[in-house]
Amino acid sequence: MAPKAKDKAKPSPSPSQPPPAIEDLFSTLNKHIQRSEFEQAVKVSDQVLATAPGDEDAIRCKLVALIKNDKIDSALSMIHSSQKLPIDFSYYKAYCLYRQNNLDEAFESLKSQEKNSATLLLESQILYRLGKLDACVDVYQKLLKSKIDSVEINLVAALVSAGRASEVQGTLDALRIKVNSSFELAYNAACSLIERNNYTVAEQLLLTARRIGQETLTEDNYAEDDVEIELAPINVQLAYVQQLLGHTPEAIGSYTDTINRNLADESSLAVAVNNLIALKGPKDVNDSLRKLDRLKETDAQNFQLSHVLDLKLSPKHKKAIYANRVLLLLHANKMDQARELVATLPDLFPDSVKPVLLQAAVLVRENKAGKAEEVLGKFAEKFPEKSKIVYLARAQVAAVAGHLHIAADSLSKISDIQHMPAVVATLVSLKERAGDINGADAVLDSAIKWWSNAMTEDNKLNVLMQEAASFKLRHGREEHAALLYEELVKSHGSIDALVGLVTTAAHVDVDKAEVYEKQLKPLPGLKGVDVDSLEKTSGAKHVEGASHGGVPEAPEGKHREKPKKKRKRKPRYPKGFDPANPGPPPDPERWLPKRERSSYRPKRKDKRAAQVRGSQGAVVREKHEAGAAGSNSNVPNSKTDQASSSKGTSQNAGAEHSKPSKSSRKKSRN
Repeated sequence: MAPKAKDKAKPSPSPSQPPPAIEDLFSTLNKHIQRSEFEQAVKVSDQVLATAPGDEDAIRCKLVALIKNDKIDSALSMIHSSQKLPIDFSYYKAYCLYRQNNLDEAFESLKSQEKNSATLLLESQILYRLGKLDACVDVYQKLLKSKIDSVEINLVAALVSAGRASEVQGTLDALRIKVNSSFELAYNAACSLIERNNYTVAEQLLLTARRIGQETLTEDNYAEDDVEIELAPINVQLAYVQQLLGHTPEAIGSYTDTINRNLADESSLAVAVNNLIALKGPKDVNDSLRKLDRLKETDAQNFQLSHVLDLKLSPKHKKAIYANRVLLLLHANKMDQARELVATLPDLFPDSVKPVLLQAAVLVRENKAGKAEEVLGKFAEKFPEKSKIVYLARAQVAAVAGHLHIAADSLSKISDIQHMPAVVATLVSLKERAGDINGADAVLDSAIKWWSNAMTEDNKLNVLMQEAASFKLRHGREEHAALLYEELVKSHGSIDALVGLVTTAAHVDVDKAEVYEKQLKPLPGLKGVDVDSLEKTSGAKHVEGASHGGVPEAPEGKHREKPKKKRKRKPRYPKGFDPANPGPPPDPERWLPKRERSSYRPKRKDKRAAQVRGSQGAVVREKHEAGAAGSNSNVPNSKTDQASSSKGTSQNAGAEHSKPSKSSRKKSRN
């Protein structure tokens, strides 16, 4: 075998060959950047820096190329390694930290920058992610003067997220911008209508946004699948509007189609999955859990949203997904997983009350209502500004567990709803069931005092005073009840209050009762009633034929209408029946079973059938032996006893079976 030929040595570059000129390298670099060939742009930037270390333009080109190529970690490493250079990288650092979701650091890095359109735009994005939406709206309003393209789209989105959806239409009118100028703006305007509960108009605007988007993206030569992905948020929002309008089958179909086709961006897919799970509820829990697993980080051992969703979804959406995950685990009775997931939520959402509410739900499911009340109470004391919903949850848990004092105490600590009729009624009921009558009475008095001083159109004083008087009367406090009824009569002229006053005052002040009794209108038909004789009677007695409808009888002078007589119909007889000669009457026992009739006689049993045992010869022999034994009465014979006992057994057996079989009848004949 011939030996392999050696590779020829490559000629080394001539030391006299000059490197490429920097101007040529920058020209090449510019071409790569124009063609979006960012990886090649990084390589050419390195060549420039090898020739001219520390060149600011080359460093900036490399940094921007790394960011455009989504190599954020490499870009941050380059910034840290270039700190000694006299170049300000604060803006690029802030953007890289924003991309990594280190929002607080990004905001701090941006503070030192001059307020221009680029820095303001990045600041607005950081504020939006941080949930500081009012500040975000202010920044966008400043950016309106810089004439940045599509800034009004982001402004409308920020207004909706900030809970200021009512300002959207006025803002667009002031800017002289039509809602249907772009499909993105139409979509955001539809979201503002949803926030204002105007679902029908929102649905029409979403359909318009989808049509405009279809036309615009097709004109821009988007592929069919790319068009579907771009319009996925509109489709999901349409399904949500259908859900709110009560068109549940259509909404479920839209969500399912979006999930199965997988032609949507990550955030739209996550919203579709979450909304579908919320619609299905506890039905098919395992399938819902599998759908949620599509949203979690692949390598995470416990449930954790993927990095992309963590960046793109708002805190509101993320809280909804985690909450639904916990509720599904509770429905599936997977308590260990629910407990582990709930333990991670306070760190993910430190400013939210939802984690503590979910923790209480897990404890209640574990029959630890006392522990749940303790957890909720500590949180409410630590964060009083967020205590309203927590105290409501604590009251609910305590009421279900039968801890009436704790439930009443929780409701009493919510000052802004303390005097609402529903809360007052609940507090009174809880304290009354707990035996605290004085406490319930104090709640009613406090509510009456508050509504007496309240300057509102929808004043509930009349209702509360009526209920308070009824409560006091029920618990033997007639004097206070009479005062309330009297005040109601004077202020509102209520007939019900007048009746209650007369009834109540009759127990404590008869003279007052008689005075107010005169204000009652007389009932018609009672002028001729002698009250004294009526009181002496033992009571009303039932009279046959008397009317019970409460209709007074007509006066004697007037003509009474005769009652209508019912027409008698002739009885209908069977064909051929002569009622004059009906014949013998039918047997009265004709519908009774045969065994229960008086004429029933059971069939006699053949006595010989009970004595047949084995072959016939054996029976004859047994009889012969029995007859021989019978000649000597002094000698006991066990066979005689056997014969008699077997005979009794056969008779009992015959009593159990109504008819003997054919074979037994044949044997009895033989």
